[in-house]
Amino acid sequence: MARRQTWMVVAGGLVVLLGALWLVLVWLIPSDDDLAVHAAGELQARLGLPVRLGALHWRLLPVPAIVMEDLATDQPQPITVKKLTAYPELAALLQRRVVLDRVELDGAVVPQLSLRALDGALRGAPAEAAEAAQAGATPLARFEFRDLTWLSRYGVAVVYDGEIDFDPGWRPRLAVLRRPGVTPATDLSLTRQGQEDRWAIRSHVGGGTADGEVQLQTRTDGRLVLNGQLQPRGVDVASAATAFNRKPVIAGKASGNTVLSAQAETLVGLAQSLHTKTVFTMGASTLLRVDLDKAVRSLGKDHAGQTPLDTVSGQLDTQNTPRGMVMQFTGIKARSGALSASGQARLANRHIEAEFAVDLVDGIIGVPLVLSGPVDKVAVSVPRGAVAGAVLGTAVLPGIGTAIGARLGATLGRIFNSGPDHQSGTATPAAPGAAP
Repeated sequence: MARRQTWMVVAGGLVVLLGALWLVLVWLIPSDDDLAVHAAGELQARLGLPVRLGALHWRLLPVPAIVMEDLATDQPQPITVKKLTAYPELAALLQRRVVLDRVELDGAVVPQLSLRALDGALRGAPAEAAEAAQAGATPLARFEFRDLTWLSRYGVAVVYDGEIDFDPGWRPRLAVLRRPGVTPATDLSLTRQGQEDRWAIRSHVGGGTADGEVQLQTRTDGRLVLNGQLQPRGVDVASAATAFNRKPVIAGKASGNTVLSAQAETLVGLAQSLHTKTVFTMGASTLLRVDLDKAVRSLGKDHAGQTPLDTVSGQLDTQNTPRGMVMQFTGIKARSGALSASGQARLANRHIEAEFAVDLVDGIIGVPLVLSGPVDKVAVSVPRGAVAGAVLGTAVLPGIGTAIGARLGATLGRIFNSGPDHQSGTATPAAPGAAP
């Protein structure tokens, strides 16, 4: 009986203690209305944009949390957040300070075109991060996100999940980004190397890997400088494109080496200025949606189909700009048992301009093939007289084949086609990195 009374006293004491703690928290925590007004004002001041909040409230059980719902920026394409839950440290909360231990994001849409408005608001972020790093502060320990939709400038939606663990000064210690529901697995992880601003990259895409390293430097003038290298290995190009809701142009496995670089004053600007250069090779592959043999023989009137290839090689440069990505293909060489082709191409604003010299084994060599127009409706053309010029190239230099004879044939084809029937559209690729 005495033991039971003792436990009853202890239990009663705990109930009283927890009740008192509850009253203290309720007294210390501001009301939902006060918190919503303060949060909306703070967000608008930091972002430089009007912000709408559907609801914001405290949740005390099972642990204290701030729940924000239905947030949207006032823009033509608003950045929206369905639900954001922040978990403050209890000790700091009792001192009327908000230090976040973890933030969870459930559902958001980030249009690429809407990030421009945030660029100015983030210009002071590097300096704030440097101050936080010097003070040894970790404003946020962990950020988890689910169902985050990136909306490209052309409306292509890609959903991501992931998490980031932070060191002081907003430096990611470990970051993971993944495409949920995609097979084969498509993900990327960054692991910080010691206390340096250097991260190892491990990624899986298209059934292959792309591992490497990236470094971030902050110059004395505050500008951010990013440099890195990747080594794609065994990446199925069609599968990789499909994983990000893009239509593949070619199918086959690629390997190579990629160098990346960027300079800007903000993280948004850094992403917008990212430049990559990839030297790649592919083995057995298939050019999708274009039959090169048929296109040459029909003078571009019929190109529906596919082209099997034995090897493909070349260089791909990509340049992010505020107006979108510019892709530049140079030194492209493709060979198969039926033909060989070489050329260059430029893709910007979903518009392609390309020129290839196609050499067919049965004697038609050096035919200039022009591709131009929107990517979803590419026009293929072969200038009039091109085939005759290509055949003459073989006759002038018999036996030279796909080297000197092919290029001479292409040149003669242009000369023969210089009259009023000439079809303009031959690409003049801009230098890598040129804006559209």
